[in-house]
Amino acid sequence: MDSIVLIKENLKQSEEIVFSRIEEMREHCMVPPTPNGGCHTLWVLGHLAYIEGLVIHRFMLGEPNPLADWEELFDGAEVSGDASLFPAFDRVLKECRNRRASTIALLDSLSEEDLDRFSASAPKGGEGLFGTYRRCLQYVADHWYMHRGQLADARRAAGIERMWY
Repeated sequence: MDSIVLIKENLKQSEEIVFSRIEEMREHCMVPPTPNGGCHTLWVLGHLAYIEGLVIHRFMLGEPNPLADWEELFDGAEVSGDASLFPAFDRVLKECRNRRASTIALLDSLSEEDLDRFSASAPKGGEGLFGTYRRCLQYVADHWYMHRGQLADARRAAGIERMWY
């Protein structure tokens, strides 16, 4: 199997797994995962969209992140529990879906050999994660998996049944 096929499968599977945990959280999207706060569902959703734009557009392609104005809210040092600071759930969900669809469309335009292209603007010291197209694309799939635990904790805190996969 070519790695391009594996990366596409990972992108689609991480999308499916994450969205299956988010859809039921619309009415509970600000419930923090712990009694001490943390990354609620709306923050995770916006963070995934923001980081996907950062990695694919900024690091890999050398273009502006389409969601650059979300940086402070979705990638800052603190996660706010103030719902009034956030865009509406449906808007954030749509942007997240758009980012992933854009990433998959880009991947569909590439060949296996294209994946070895050097990223246009990998951060200094981050070449191991973002130095090539292959690494950037795999990172965004992995990033969605990394936040699955926070979503599981937020679901539990909201009293929504645990998902086993």
